[in-house]
Amino acid sequence: MKDRPLQLPLDLGHVPAHSLDDFLAADSNHEARNWILRWPAWPGLTLALAGPAGCGKTHLAHVWKARSGANLIAAAALSPAMVQDLADGPGVIIEDADQAVDEVALFHLYNLLKETGRYLLLTGREAPSRWPVALADLRSRLATIPLAFIRPPDESLLEAVLLKLFSDRQLPVGPDVLAFILPRMERSFAAAQALVAKIDGTALAGQRRVTVPLVRGLLNATEDNLEM
Repeated sequence: MKDRPLQLPLDLGHVPAHSLDDFLAADSNHEARNWILRWPAWPGLTLALAGPAGCGKTHLAHVWKARSGANLIAAAALSPAMVQDLADGPGVIIEDADQAVDEVALFHLYNLLKETGRYLLLTGREAPSRWPVALADLRSRLATIPLAFIRPPDESLLEAVLLKLFSDRQLPVGPDVLAFILPRMERSFAAAQALVAKIDGTALAGQRRVTVPLVRGLLNATEDNLEM
């Protein structure tokens, strides 16, 4: 029997589930989840969500967006020309605000929201007090923002994260696959996202189900490439 030819995988995208019911509650994110649910009783009308890549900051930001009607924007897209329009809404979410944000725009946005009693949610990998901010007035304001930090996952949460990532991509996996992956992967949210994306691409290219042999081959190939 001839081998079935590989197909070029097409990245058609997938839509992560970002409702509150889809959020994987755990000890590591309990504080952050409670802050989102506590809204609108935020002291100072602001909140910063911090934690490692892929830990659920974006998910919680979307939960709050649905509850508050806030506008969501990536920090890199923020400009001074946008500040007034953003400030006219019920609230604003700035994602990855610790990376390449226009400091003048963020400073004016912060002040406008404060003056009009509207809300601001910032996300980043570090606490705002540790962001590399040059503008002294902005730095002093960021230092006063309440912080909810999401810690790295324990094994039970990491397993649930893997299962959700596979589910978001509509990839059925058995418990044997998850049991095989967990002790062999880097214990981080970002690593889980990257690994599931690789497994998805490999399964699609070979028109194969996600099984232990498929994952074993992928992990072995990755280790071989690192050793070269």
